[in-house]
Amino acid sequence: MSDIYLQPSEIHTHQHHTKGKLIGQKPPLKPKEVWSIRALLQLNEKVRDLALFNLAIDSKLRSCDLVALRVSDVTVAGSVRERAVIVQQKTGHPVQFELTEQTREAVLAWIRLRSLDTCEYLFPSRIHRLPHLSTRQYARIVNQWVASIGLDPHKYGTHSLRRTKAAQIYKKTGNLRAVQLLLGHTKLDYSAVPGHRSRRCLAHLRASRVINGNRWQYACVLPLSTPVSRTEKPRTILN
Repeated sequence: MSDIYLQPSEIHTHQHHTKGKLIGQKPPLKPKEVWSIRALLQLNEKVRDLALFNLAIDSKLRSCDLVALRVSDVTVAGSVRERAVIVQQKTGHPVQFELTEQTREAVLAWIRLRSLDTCEYLFPSRIHRLPHLSTRQYARIVNQWVASIGLDPHKYGTHSLRRTKAAQIYKKTGNLRAVQLLLGHTKLDYSAVPGHRSRRCLAHLRASRVINGNRWQYACVLPLSTPVSRTEKPRTILN
């Protein structure tokens, strides 16, 4: 596969349905922002929203998987599991996640409030024709959470919650492969940039994408100890 080189001037922005909108990857929430949203939900006694928010942060699931969770997916013998495993709709592969104590308490409080049975959806829709909360409804709820603490809802989305804990783990460990496994990614895609040095380059780009939410990257920032050929051009990888 040939390399793709793009200059900033070569990137054309959409002028139709995306005009006036921010497009691209959404950044993760910062720890203080997570705490602020959680505190507001607790203060306002939003039992369902608190369970949904905590579960979204801990599970790192895509919105389609999160809203389709059943009570039996996260509970056993009347208590909430410390670890749960589900099969992702997008990939068909299982992914495991851990639930913190505060998440388990919030989920259990929601189940008891609604008297949910094990075979029921964890987040049933308030619209009778829908069996569970839709991804669009979930996206609107996330926008409300973000706006409630003074953030621009156009800059954040459901994927921001999916990335939040993964970004924190990467900053602490620097282990990109572990983060990809937590997000349910099956493998590293090195096909776009062959060669050992290019693999490092791709890893740095993807790490920056996970943490900063950047859709476009114009150059590869490698460690100072990494030798770089003078004739080697910086690559931009289109994901």
